[in-house]
Amino acid sequence: MKKTPIKIKKHNYKIKVEWTGNQGNGTQNYKSYTRNHNIIAENKYETIKGSADPSFLGDKTKYNPEDLFLSSISACHMLWYLHLCSVNNIIVTDYLDNANAVMEETKDGKGKFTEVTLHPNVKITDPSRINEANKLHQKANRMCFIANSCNFPIKHTPITTKE
Repeated sequence: MKKTPIKIKKHNYKIKVEWTGNQGNGTQNYKSYTRNHNIIAENKYETIKGSADPSFLGDKTKYNPEDLFLSSISACHMLWYLHLCSVNNIIVTDYLDNANAVMEETKDGKGKFTEVTLHPNVKITDPSRINEANKLHQKANRMCFIANSCNFPIKHTPITTKE
């Protein structure tokens, strides 16, 4: 029997990152510039104001790459979870995730994320389906494009309650 090849659908993304931190002397030394930048995507309403983490001389009032990485994992999980609830006829009326992550930095300045835990707080209309709703987090994790791109496990500690 001849196997039919699996069709792979490719999605392409473009983003523009524009450094806005030249204080007049460029990168003359480590403290002569800010880490501020704009993240711009075509057809998007707003520009994201970014910087580095304050530990790396960034502006604490702006999003840093680590914030955006964690929010990407959390948002992707949420979108898959809502989809799975929808197709399983579980009605979600509220979803809030207080996600956290750990990044380790070595003496030579390299670093990597070693842990992410999502803490989704979900409200559903049917309390008899809370266990089923909680189990869908595992499937959402398996489906999440961002989680599938990580080299560490994404943990979940969901709390699901009746609306």
